[in-house]
Amino acid sequence: MTSAPAIGFEYRPSRLIRRLRWLVAGLAVLALMLSGVGLATQAGLGLLLIAGFGLAHWRRVTPPTAVGWHPASGWTLRMADGSDAAVTLRSFRVLAGCIVLNLAGGGMRHDLWLLPDNSDGDTRRRLRMRLAASGGEALSPR
Repeated sequence: MTSAPAIGFEYRPSRLIRRLRWLVAGLAVLALMLSGVGLATQAGLGLLLIAGFGLAHWRRVTPPTAVGWHPASGWTLRMADGSDAAVTLRSFRVLAGCIVLNLAGGGMRHDLWLLPDNSDGDTRRRLRMRLAASGGEALSPR
C-alpha cells in the first residue's frame, strides 16, 4: 500500500448513549428511593441528582459535525459554526460494533462514540482497519 486514503464522515451524537445516561440517572434515583433515608432527604437528594445530571448533560461541549483524517494533515474536526479544528488522536477503543475516539487539541477534548445508530458500518469498518494499521499509535502526521 503506497498511500493510505483519507477518511471523512459526518458525526452526530448517539441517541443510544444519551438514553443510557438518563437510564443511569433514573436508576440512581430509584436506588436512593429504595434506601433507608427519610422521605425529605430522598426528595432533596433526588432533585440534586437529577439537576446535576441535567446540568452535566446540557453543559457538554458542542460536538463536531464532521470528522476527517488524512495521512498528511492528521485529524480535523468540523465544528457547528463551520470552523475546522486540528486535533490529535489521544486514544481509541474498539468495543464490539462500537468505536470510541478520544481527540484533543486547541484546548478542547472530544470523546466520539461511533455506534450503529450514528454511523454506517462501512465507515466504522474502514476506520477500524486504519486504526489497526496504526499499530496502536495515534494517527497523526509525522
